[in-house]
Amino acid sequence: MKIFYLLLSVMCLSARLYAQTGYLVKGAVTDTASNTNLQNASVSVLQAKDSMLVSFTRTKLDGAFNLTLPKKGSYILMITYPKYADYVERFTLDSAHQSRDFGKLNLFLKSRLLQEVIIKGQVSAIKIKGDTTEFNAGNFKVQPNAKVEDLLKQLPGIQVDQNGKITAQGQAVSKVLVDGEEFFGDDPTLVTKNIRADMVDKVQLYDKKSDQATFTGIDDGEKTKTINIKLKEDKKNGMFGKVDAGAGTDGYYQGQAMINAFKGKKKLAAYGTAANNGKVSLGWEDNNKYGTSGDDMQFEDGMIFINGNNDEFSSWNGNYNGEGIPVARNGGAHFENKWKNDKQSLNANYKIGSLDVSGNRNSLINNTLPSGVNTTSSDENFDNYLFRQKLDFTYQVKLDTTSNLKISVDGTLRNSRSSSAYQSSVQRGFDTLLNHNARSLTSEGDQRNMNMTAFWNKKFKKAGRTISLNLKESLNDDNSDGFLNSEIDFYDELGQQDSVSNINQQKTNTSKSSLFNSNLTYTEPLSKTFSTILNYGLNYNHAISDLRSYNQTLPGIYNELDSLYSNKFTFDQFSHAGGLNFNYKKGKTTLNFGTKAQTLNFKQLNGYTSRVYERNFFNWMPQAMFQYRFSQQRSFRFNYNGSTEQPTINQLQPVLVNDDPLNIVIGNPALKPAFRNRFNINYNSYKVLTNQNIYVYGSVSLVSNPIVSNNVTDQTGKTVYQSSNLSGKTPVNYYGGFGYYSKIKKPELNYGISFNTDGNTYYNLTNNVVNRTVSNNYSGNIQLSKYKQKKYEFSVNFRPGYSFGESSLQQQVNNNGWTFNSDASFNIYLPGKLQIGSDANYEFRQKTQSFNENFDRMIWNAWISRKFLKQDNLAVTVKGNDLLNQNVGFNRYAFNNQISQTNYTTIRRYFMFSVTWDFNKMGGASAK
Repeated sequence: MKIFYLLLSVMCLSARLYAQTGYLVKGAVTDTASNTNLQNASVSVLQAKDSMLVSFTRTKLDGAFNLTLPKKGSYILMITYPKYADYVERFTLDSAHQSRDFGKLNLFLKSRLLQEVIIKGQVSAIKIKGDTTEFNAGNFKVQPNAKVEDLLKQLPGIQVDQNGKITAQGQAVSKVLVDGEEFFGDDPTLVTKNIRADMVDKVQLYDKKSDQATFTGIDDGEKTKTINIKLKEDKKNGMFGKVDAGAGTDGYYQGQAMINAFKGKKKLAAYGTAANNGKVSLGWEDNNKYGTSGDDMQFEDGMIFINGNNDEFSSWNGNYNGEGIPVARNGGAHFENKWKNDKQSLNANYKIGSLDVSGNRNSLINNTLPSGVNTTSSDENFDNYLFRQKLDFTYQVKLDTTSNLKISVDGTLRNSRSSSAYQSSVQRGFDTLLNHNARSLTSEGDQRNMNMTAFWNKKFKKAGRTISLNLKESLNDDNSDGFLNSEIDFYDELGQQDSVSNINQQKTNTSKSSLFNSNLTYTEPLSKTFSTILNYGLNYNHAISDLRSYNQTLPGIYNELDSLYSNKFTFDQFSHAGGLNFNYKKGKTTLNFGTKAQTLNFKQLNGYTSRVYERNFFNWMPQAMFQYRFSQQRSFRFNYNGSTEQPTINQLQPVLVNDDPLNIVIGNPALKPAFRNRFNINYNSYKVLTNQNIYVYGSVSLVSNPIVSNNVTDQTGKTVYQSSNLSGKTPVNYYGGFGYYSKIKKPELNYGISFNTDGNTYYNLTNNVVNRTVSNNYSGNIQLSKYKQKKYEFSVNFRPGYSFGESSLQQQVNNNGWTFNSDASFNIYLPGKLQIGSDANYEFRQKTQSFNENFDRMIWNAWISRKFLKQDNLAVTVKGNDLLNQNVGFNRYAFNNQISQTNYTTIRRYFMFSVTWDFNKMGGASAK
């Protein structure tokens, strides 16, 4: 019997030892204010289901504690200490997670917290996770039926303008994702204006990297300021949407319908819009990608990409920036799904739309010369149209437990036409007339584009050892045809006409290009904290550019080729690129540094003369990144990138472009690459107790052997532009700022203070004289806002600023002056489901030595709305737009030796009656 009891005791002891090693809880307790260890703090573990005590201990001299639990399950950790608030957190242990290390746990004095219990994950409105700022949507109140856009306006450091453009921490946000996935791709407003705010769990703000950089941890310089909307789990099933229709005075109208059906990981959505009141609601962000716009090139790893021709004749790219009256009609559909335990996923979008913009634009330009200033006044009537269809999809599959494959394909068809009629005059200073030009340009074009990418990655058994391959193929076909008519009258110093120049030409532009790009990356851990990254890329680019100008021989007959303004070039590029990076990560510190080197062979064949231009370039791209996380809520990051900047195709191609006969462009085949050094810093901090958010950001770039514009203006006012290298000069570009946001508890008033600055120093040659242009802008912002649910809300911003700009050629003619911008808005919720609201924007620009008149403008809008139905989801609204009728289009701009001021047609005062129905059957809500 004694032997039996002995064996039983051994078995029980073995079971107890197994339990001790199997389910372990540990951590350390400290004081938040003094950062000292707390000894003898009470540490209890309770069962989550009934709060029964499971285990208990007290902290040691160093504040540490260890507990063993008898079995897996859901538990509650509770820590108490005299005069400190209790700490409570739920956690779960199972066979896959047999231990839990809570790390350093901070206790807060009750005097600071008014004796409230801290429940981790519910107190923090903002969390800093590496380079991601995460906002807890539940901490920011919005009205019923509000949209994501209304939520974003409540978040510190984020601004949303009246057109839906988002700015975060001083930088434009160009992507808005839903649960980490594209939602209609290139139009963020389809998320922000249609997804309901009450569906949102978290809002994440970060710089989105390329797939390969995200996988390897190596920064390749590709970053996009991105917002990710994470939905609540109970809001991922059901249907919701919106229907909006309105009719106004002066023929203005708007209409929109959107429906979304979510079922777990499957999302279906469709929308349609039609409006002529500025609600374009169609993003054209993909125009800036290779193969889809009229720009002549872009860089990737030092390559020169050719896609069309960067001149006035190129067909309109569809960008609408508030100039003119737009008529927009758009529609689209979205589908995404994940299956087989998320091993496979598909994201697909189709969009179709048209945009027609017409209006007037007049400009005043001061062209600074060594001998004085020529002043150009111009007037333009324009009418542009674009029709576009785009289909894209992304398929991802987990091939096995260690490897993944992602395939993305998109194709775009576009038809565009544009028409512009110009009248311009150039004066010697503000004195005698130098020339007068009457010019018209028409163009119609078609574009076809396809992009294909494949990204494969694999992790090996050894932690940190990976390999990945990224392949890209882009095809582009661009054809346009149109006419140039120009008559220029030239005048002598006495103002008498002495000659006339007439041009009447038909122009055809054809360009085709195909690009292949590859990158193979291998990572190898050298120790627990140190690893190395090797990469190699092979790239090839082939393109044809055929530009032809035909003179008129008989009325309506254009068959005489003008060889001076015609050419056909074939471009071939081939490159090899290799890189070596090192990565160090330990504790709160992450360090990455290395470089990439590339050889590039560039061959250009002139089809008319059979002359070959062949160039060989060597590019190198050093980079470094340092990040330090002081705590979960505070971090600092520094980046350095060096890059070689190749001359563009238009800068190299030795052909005259006479779309504007008074401003001729010609290429320079002798150009050499420039080199840019770019430095960036970011600091972000959030204090939970005081609800304070602080951020600091900055960027400086310096260019050696820069490519600058060499402008030669003759006595008739004609200017020839050619690029050239300028040794011994270093252009500088910078931007930076800081922001402080907090909350005054007593009146529950949110406030923020920020300061932003940007500027540059750049050079150009004007009539063979070096011109140094300095431009600096300084602005501050004071922001106040308050929200009282179902009662009222208001916000106000004050943004004073000062702009400094001058040219070394004529320092007495500068563009210095004060600016002031302010906007305010309010909503008041009255009995009877009535709501009144108003917003206003005031802008002031001081007169300068270049422009002798101040500019000020007040745009004031107001509305009254009545809600109906049980859920208040049917609204009837009457709105007045620009009540003071002061919306005059205005812009000032300085570059090289030119300072310009432009006025343009805009949408002005009108009144509109509209009906909006929000329907929702998500997470238990019922459709109404």
